[in-house]
Amino acid sequence: MDGCYFCIMAIIATSVAIFLIRLLHVLYLTGKSRRLKSPQPLSTLIVLGSGGHTAEMMNLLSVLQMDRFTPRFYIAAATDNMSLQKARVFEDSLLHKKVIKGSSAQFMQIYRSREVGQSYVTSVWTTLLATTHALWLMVKIRPQVVLCNGPGTCIPLCVIAFLFKVIGIRWSSIFYVESIARVKRLSLSGLLLYKLCIADQFFVQWPQLQRKYPRAHYVGCLM
Repeated sequence: MDGCYFCIMAIIATSVAIFLIRLLHVLYLTGKSRRLKSPQPLSTLIVLGSGGHTAEMMNLLSVLQMDRFTPRFYIAAATDNMSLQKARVFEDSLLHKKVIKGSSAQFMQIYRSREVGQSYVTSVWTTLLATTHALWLMVKIRPQVVLCNGPGTCIPLCVIAFLFKVIGIRWSSIFYVESIARVKRLSLSGLLLYKLCIADQFFVQWPQLQRKYPRAHYVGCLM
């Protein structure tokens, strides 16, 4: 019996050690500048948010080489129909202008972890539900690129994408662009991704923010 116990403990200890080594390796690579060298189109997850987040994201997408980032998967919160409508209009405009040859976009919704005014007690259940839903979506999509700019909806998606890197399911390059409205401090979403070193590239749009958060990149106004 003692022999079995020590064997099990040894297997657990070895597994934990391998996971930690892999985690440190991924964190090291995430902190490096990585270019998307694949000549093939890259499946891209685009996280939308209410308010100005979606408008800024559409501005950002308008300067990208869209044939390079395809198929595109737009995700917004389950209660945010307006953002997905804007994304559909944007995709239609690409077809009308013949920027792309054919639409390969898909539009999805994800449960919110917590609605405005929701109690913290009930938010425990909704957070678990939202995380499970996010995991199902990420397994289904397995994007090569994740683009986000601040909505809280992006946190579970980015965390799962990062864990996929660690366990070797898919390397998703995560690009986070902080909202131009954030002049002196990061949003909560941005702060979490910055502190956890999850984003492969982290951009801010004000030089004073880059000075405060030195691992961020400042390349001027992106949106």
